[in-house]
Amino acid sequence: MSTTRAPEVPIRDDVIRLGQFLKLAGLAESGADARALVEDGAVTVNGTSEARRGRQLVRGDVVAVSLPQGVQAATVG
Repeated sequence: MSTTRAPEVPIRDDVIRLGQFLKLAGLAESGADARALVEDGAVTVNGTSEARRGRQLVRGDVVAVSLPQGVQAATVG
């Protein structure tokens, strides 16, 4: 895994759901796209595979998505 820090994406509240964050961070184009990524096992949170689109994320969590063009990640800010 790369040592480069994932870009931080600010959130308004203390928590955000994984599906919402995927869209906000530009890692998914739509809610349907976010759902498909999670169902396909392409999403990790803090290095652990995550299958719950409604998982609550907090500041500092790192979300990564395996896409055809490579792994893209973002940090909850």
